[in-house]
Amino acid sequence: MSFNAIILEKEEATGVTCSLKNVNKQQLLTQQGDTLIQVAYSSINYKDALAITNKSPVVRQWPMVPGIDGVGTVIECASGRYQKGDRVILNGWGCGETHWGCLAQYAYLQSDWLIPLPDNLTAYQSMIIGTAGYTAALCILRIVDFGVKPQDGMVLVTGASGGVGSIAITLLTKLGYQVTASTSKMDEAHYLQKLGAVNVIDSQTLKETGKPLQKEMWSAVVDAVGSHTLANACAQTQYGGIVVCLGLAQGMDFPATVAPFILRGITLAGVDSVMASYDKRVTAWHLLAQHLDEDILSYVGRTITLNECAKVADQMIAGKVKGRFVVDVNKQQS
Repeated sequence: MSFNAIILEKEEATGVTCSLKNVNKQQLLTQQGDTLIQVAYSSINYKDALAITNKSPVVRQWPMVPGIDGVGTVIECASGRYQKGDRVILNGWGCGETHWGCLAQYAYLQSDWLIPLPDNLTAYQSMIIGTAGYTAALCILRIVDFGVKPQDGMVLVTGASGGVGSIAITLLTKLGYQVTASTSKMDEAHYLQKLGAVNVIDSQTLKETGKPLQKEMWSAVVDAVGSHTLANACAQTQYGGIVVCLGLAQGMDFPATVAPFILRGITLAGVDSVMASYDKRVTAWHLLAQHLDEDILSYVGRTITLNECAKVADQMIAGKVKGRFVVDVNKQQS
């Protein structure tokens, strides 16, 4: 058995290269796994884009197949957890970093990394959602579990045009919350409003150094940006509110003061999707399957082939894309 896969390789003479290659099953089975799946779809996430473009040291073993997301059909499962023919989803678990991922026609994975594909989602829809949407769901669950209700006030979503932001806006709107979307792409305001955003603001207003305490504006925040944006979001959060942090598009730094925490009692909560427990993953995917309708998913998603991944990764790093890119790993570029 041989199949197509994107291979990232690192050589002293040429540096890091990204190419579409033919891989055999014996090469794949060098990975430590117990479940072979035939991949139907993968996706391009920001972390995948960093790996493909080598803009950040994401990859820690070479050669590497990127692709932190995947959905497919079980071919064989040594652990017995899944049966041949079961449809399963992968999100994270070091795939594309230390273990070959799903930008390939087959993947060899650990069964406890996988969850069943919800009955009311298609394989394609699950990859429109992907890790980005799944992370958004974890954030929304954190806000709901914290006790923030729709009547408590506006929720801010930063990095709103990205995959996490797009799904977060949609989920929050479906649950009855009013959302303000912060984006650097003000020409995409209509896109964000169609997802449900009540207001769209220029992200530049949050990117500069701000006062330690500012006007109370948000009952909750979903932040995928970090740095000054996160600091300003905290400074603008209402008394007793929550800021959920999941990304670092602006930077890993957090140039803030303790003022919002000790004078307004706000909570800063981190959300990690890579190693979340099985129960958390299933709950998040249940929320997504229950509240995301086909029209919105179709609006957010776009299909590409393996051949197009490098180009899309470059565009993603340059901040020139919106929504989600689903990779049909079995389709050839026309």
